[in-house]
Amino acid sequence: MRPTTCLLLLSIVATTCQPCSAQRLTPEKLWDLARIGDAAVSPDGRQLAYLVKRYDLAENAGTTDLLVQPLPEQLEPAQQRAVAFDTPLLSAKAQVVLKDIKGLSSLSWLDHSSGARLIYIAPAKMEGEAAESKKGAEKTGSGNESSEEKEAEEKPQAWMIEPAGGEPIQLTRVEEGIGNLKASPRGDAIAFTVDVKMDPTVNELYSDLPKADARIIDSLLYRHWNQWHDYAYSHVHVAAIDDEGKAGEPVDLMASLKADCPLPPFGGAEQFSFSPDGGEVALTMKLVNNPAESTDSSIYLVKATSGALKNITPGMPGYDMNPVYSPDGRSIAFHSMRRGGFESDRNRIMIYDRASESLREITDGLDQTTHHACWNPDGRAVFFDSETRGTTQVYQVGIDGQGPQQLSSGRFDFSTVTSFSASVGDTKSTRLLVRQQSMLRPTELAILDVETKQMVTVTDVNGTLYEKLELPRIEERYFTASDGESIHNWVIFPPGFDTEGDKQWPMLTYCQGGPQGQIGQWFSYRWNFHMMAAQGYVVLAVNRRGLPGFGREWNDQISGDWGGQAMQDILASTDAMMADPSIDRERVAAIGASFGGYTVYWMMGNAADRFCAMIAHCGVFNLESMYGSTEELFFVNWDLGGPYWKSAEIAKEYDVFSPHQFVGNWKTPLLVIHGEKDFRVPVTQGMEAFTAAQVQGVPSRFLYFPEEGHWVLSPQNGVLWGRVFFDWLDRYCKN
Repeated sequence: MRPTTCLLLLSIVATTCQPCSAQRLTPEKLWDLARIGDAAVSPDGRQLAYLVKRYDLAENAGTTDLLVQPLPEQLEPAQQRAVAFDTPLLSAKAQVVLKDIKGLSSLSWLDHSSGARLIYIAPAKMEGEAAESKKGAEKTGSGNESSEEKEAEEKPQAWMIEPAGGEPIQLTRVEEGIGNLKASPRGDAIAFTVDVKMDPTVNELYSDLPKADARIIDSLLYRHWNQWHDYAYSHVHVAAIDDEGKAGEPVDLMASLKADCPLPPFGGAEQFSFSPDGGEVALTMKLVNNPAESTDSSIYLVKATSGALKNITPGMPGYDMNPVYSPDGRSIAFHSMRRGGFESDRNRIMIYDRASESLREITDGLDQTTHHACWNPDGRAVFFDSETRGTTQVYQVGIDGQGPQQLSSGRFDFSTVTSFSASVGDTKSTRLLVRQQSMLRPTELAILDVETKQMVTVTDVNGTLYEKLELPRIEERYFTASDGESIHNWVIFPPGFDTEGDKQWPMLTYCQGGPQGQIGQWFSYRWNFHMMAAQGYVVLAVNRRGLPGFGREWNDQISGDWGGQAMQDILASTDAMMADPSIDRERVAAIGASFGGYTVYWMMGNAADRFCAMIAHCGVFNLESMYGSTEELFFVNWDLGGPYWKSAEIAKEYDVFSPHQFVGNWKTPLLVIHGEKDFRVPVTQGMEAFTAAQVQGVPSRFLYFPEEGHWVLSPQNGVLWGRVFFDWLDRYCKN
C-alpha cells in the first residue's frame, strides 16, 4: 500500500492502446507542437477563425497560419477524443486562409457593411505607395519573401481579408507600426496601439555628442521585466473604415499622455474596448507619480474621436483593468483588485452603470479570483474563469446577484474567450468559445453550450503527433501539512510506471513560482511535467501555501512569510511521497523558477538532506540585493514588507528568509539558470548563487542566456535549456 491521506486517480489517460511505435515527449518534440493563438467567432456565430503557430528549430523562428472552419448548429460529436481531453471531438475541416506568415497576430472579425471580414496584424514594407503596398499584400498572403523584400524595412500593419481567402487588403500605413488590433462592433472603425516617442534620448539632449552611449535616469521603472524604457509610450489610436474598406487617418486617444495602454509588459487588446455604438472607448491606464511602487491602474472613458478622459474608478488603489461593455451599452464590466500594491489580490468583477455612474461588485462573497470576464449575449450575466482546487473552470454570474454557477467540469484547465449566440432551429443557444489544456496536452479550442453544459472540442492541431506519443499518468493526492492542513498535490507518473513491478523511480519535487500562481492543469513549454515524466521521473507538484484556488486565506499566507509555512508544505509533501515504496528516496531532486528558484536556494541551506540535486531558474538568492535591483517595487514592498532598512523587524525577516544567509550549509549539486534580460529577478542573483557554490566546492553549473529574460523564448535556447536540465538531473538521479 502507498501511504497517502487521499488518493484520487484521474482518467487523464489514453482510452486506446498505444501504438507499437510509441514515442515520448522530448525537448525537441516540445517545439514540434503547434500552438493556438488568437481565436474569434464570426458575428453570425457560424464560423471560427484562429491562428496556429509552428516553429522551425533549424531556423530558430516560427510562422503562423490563419484558419477558418464552420461551427455546427447542433453540438453532436463525430467521435470521442482518444487522448488527453474527455470532451468529444467535432470533425470539421478547416480552411487555411493564410499560411506561414511571420509576425501574424491580433486576429478578430470586422462586421463590415459589405460582409464579415477578418482583420489581423502582419508585416508590411514601409516604402513606396500602391506598387509597394501590393507587393506587401502579396507577401502577406503567400508567406514567401524575396531577398529584396527581406532587405526592405517592414513594420506590423493592419490587414483585412475575406474569410474564404483571396487578396489581403492593407488597412494601415503607420510609420512606427501598430499592435493590439481590435474592431469596432459596428464595423466602421478599428482601434490599435502605436508606440509614441515622447522622451528625449541622451543624443537628442546633447546633439553635439552623437556617439555618446548612455542613459540619464531620473525615476524608477526605467526598465521592466525584459526591456529598457524605449522613450516611447503605447497609445490607443482609432481609424475609421469607409465602405470600400479603407482606413482613415488614425486619431491618438491618449495624445500628450506619458502613459501606456495596455499596461506593460503583459497587457493586450483586452485592456481597451469599444462601446457597442462605436462612439466611446474604455481604456486601462496607470496615471500615477510612482508607477514602480503602485498598482493603481484605472478605467478611463474617451470619445472614439478623442477628447477629455473620464476616470470611472477614482479612489480604487488596486489594479482595475480589462473593461468590457455590455451588449446594450448600458454597463461596463471590469476586473478590480481592492488592495493597492498587491499584484495577486483577489480579482473581483465590478459593474459600472453608465447612466447612474455607480459601481458594484457582482462576485461579492466568492472566495476565488476571476479572469477573462465576458458578457452573456443577452447582457444578464457575465462569464469568467477561476482557479479551483487544482484546475481552472468556467463560471457564470448574474448581474443581479445570481450565482456564481460553475459551467465546466473535469480535470482540465479552461479559460473563456468569448460568448456568442448560435441558431438551433428556430431558437437561439448561448455558447462559449473556451480554451482547454492539461498537463498532458497543450491548448485546443472547445465550444461549451451554456444551457446543456455540453462541451465539444473543435480543434485538433496536434492530433497527428499525439497519436504516436506514449502518455504519463496523473494522480491527485492530498498530504498533511505540519500545521495539520491538507495540501493538494499533482503527481505525474512516467509511461510504463504500472508495468515495471517493484522498480523504484527517481522523483522531482517541483517548486512553483509566483509566488502566487496555482499549479493547475496547464501545459508549459519549459516546465513541462509531461516531458519530465516521459524522461523517467515521477513529478511531485505541490499546491503549497500561497497559491490560489484554495481560498484567499491560503493564497495570502505567503506574503511576509517566504521561508515559513510554504516551505514546510513542500517538505511535508516531499516526505510523504518519499515514503511511497515506488520512490527511490536517494534520487530525489528539487527544481523551480522565480519564487520556485528562491525555494530551491532556501532548500539548499535548510533542507538539502532530502535532495540529491537542485535546479534553480531565475531564482531570488539575496533579498537585500534583490530589493535594490528589481523594477516593480510594489511586489517586494508587499511580499517582503518594504525595504530592508525600513525597520529592525523587517531587517530581521530579510535575514531569516534570505537564502544567501545559509550558504554555509550548501553541499547539494546545483544547476543555476538565468537570463541577462531578466529585470524582475536580475541576473546577478544567479551569479551570486553560482559564486557561493563554486567558492565552497559545491558541484555546480551556470547556464547563462545573454538574450533571454525571465523566460526562455527562442526555440534553440529552449531545446538547450531542456538538454542541460535533463543532463544535470540524469547525472545525479539516474546513476
